[in-house]
Amino acid sequence: MVSVINPFFVSGKIPEEYFCDRVEEAKTLRHSIDNQMNVVLTSPRRMGKTALVDYVFDNNKVNDDYIVVSVDILHTTTLREFIFALGTAVFECVASQSLRLRKKFVSVIKSLSASFGYDPVRNMPTFDIKLGDILQPDFTLGEIFGYLESVNKRCVVVIDEFQQITIYPEKNVEALLRSHIQKLTNTNFVFSGSRRRLMEEMFFSSKRPFFQSAKSLRLEPICQDTYRTFAQNNFEIAEKKLSSQAFDEAYNVFQGVTFYVQRIMKEAFAITRPSEECDIDSVKKIIDDYIDENDSRLREQLAFITESQKEVLYAVHEAGFAQNILSSAFNKKYRLRSPSSTQSAANKLLDYDLITKSENGYSISDPLLDLWLSRKQF
Repeated sequence: MVSVINPFFVSGKIPEEYFCDRVEEAKTLRHSIDNQMNVVLTSPRRMGKTALVDYVFDNNKVNDDYIVVSVDILHTTTLREFIFALGTAVFECVASQSLRLRKKFVSVIKSLSASFGYDPVRNMPTFDIKLGDILQPDFTLGEIFGYLESVNKRCVVVIDEFQQITIYPEKNVEALLRSHIQKLTNTNFVFSGSRRRLMEEMFFSSKRPFFQSAKSLRLEPICQDTYRTFAQNNFEIAEKKLSSQAFDEAYNVFQGVTFYVQRIMKEAFAITRPSEECDIDSVKKIIDDYIDENDSRLREQLAFITESQKEVLYAVHEAGFAQNILSSAFNKKYRLRSPSSTQSAANKLLDYDLITKSENGYSISDPLLDLWLSRKQF
């Protein structure tokens, strides 16, 4: 029996034949890098930023032209952690290309030279650095960027969740990074972030160091018609059927967020046998099971916010799209404590990425959380 590949990937790199749309976004990203432009890539979480970057840069033509360094800094909370993450990624992605590049890395990063390890079997240095070894962050950062400049191939550094640098306790981190990056001629950057408000403030406010230093690329939900056709075609290839109503239910309930649509379609594909059709009732059952599956995680997420923050979160959820949250009418309608308390709570919820602020109002950031709240009584 031939094993059928489930075409709806939710983790890892997506093979080209299973990658849905993003044609224009991919062209824009590649064109920008080919023309030595930095890019700021923004979207809500789970919309497919990382998948797009992998799709554009993980092919033989790009690998012939560039060395791509990818680093996720969501877990970092200080400049030293950022440098450690960046240094590790550069060592693994660039220095690993050859023994010569490894030895050059060790010779260029003089501030850490005493801390590198050595593998006598393979006769090559190893990145055996600890956070405590980074004693001169600014100097080490300059050395890492200097190393990228010395490589005889253009480099692309993709920094995921770049807005994280705004929470570092060190002063002027943005200015420090900008001062180094603007001097580079052999390296371009993709600054990726899911906190759109923070990313736009960083790159489009004239008061910030990164002002107008990168081309903007925003990911919106994949066109519903295009995504439906993609899904139905993949069902048909496996001699299965997917009703339009079933797909639309998944797409609309999760507001077109790529990860969630993929997750529901993956399960729908798995439970549908050849010659059978997945209908809307099947998708609704999958969605219900998925909400139940995440119940504990979502409860734990809310366990870390205060009562007043919960009250504002529930008000935003009940409103659907909350406008004028500081008005007396809004606070009275949802029985909130006071406009000042609401403002303070909303700011915290924004920091926690539980709500999103647009030009006209506030909404719940995560469609799954929004669904879960609809089914719970508080």
